[in-house]
Amino acid sequence: MNKKKALLMKIKKYDFAMKELNLYLDTHPNCRRALALFRQYKQLREKAVSEFISEFGPITPEQSDNNAHWSWIDDPWPWERS
Repeated sequence: MNKKKALLMKIKKYDFAMKELNLYLDTHPNCRRALALFRQYKQLREKAVSEFISEFGPITPEQSDNNAHWSWIDDPWPWERS
């Protein structure tokens, strides 16, 4: 697996874990362990997203930070990237 696919897979895994923890915390809001895990996965996701953006470009439009050019529309489009 290449680095790009590996980073996307990490991001997806962190998204899944955070969503599951979100649902759990909705019914167990005082669970410190779940809250700590949520924060841990959030931090790991942010790091993976930052690494992906710096190497391969934005995943979503709001991550486009080029002040001279709207890089979101540069080819290939995010869903066309392999």
